[in-house]
Amino acid sequence: ELPRFPLPTAELAAGSLLAPLPGTVTRVHVEVGRRVAAGDLLLTLEAMKLEHPVLAPTDGVVADLPVPAGGQVDTGAVLAVVDPDLEAPR
Repeated sequence: ELPRFPLPTAELAAGSLLAPLPGTVTRVHVEVGRRVAAGDLLLTLEAMKLEHPVLAPTDGVVADLPVPAGGQVDTGAVLAVVDPDLEAPR
């Protein structure tokens, strides 16, 4: 039997942003490789009939966006990865 809401594992990349609730990614506002500042809107998650903004926690570069707009996610799924150590491509 698997847990309904599994806890995030230690295998996550640094800077990973996780889904707080199961829901649908309604909009993706950035693309991989874009430099973002702390507080920038990365994507919007719809859960429980509400929209939840997912904001960049630190300055950095968007390294991964594994879920496209319209994609369904479970609690703890990786929504985006912001790498504070990368530089934006030129």
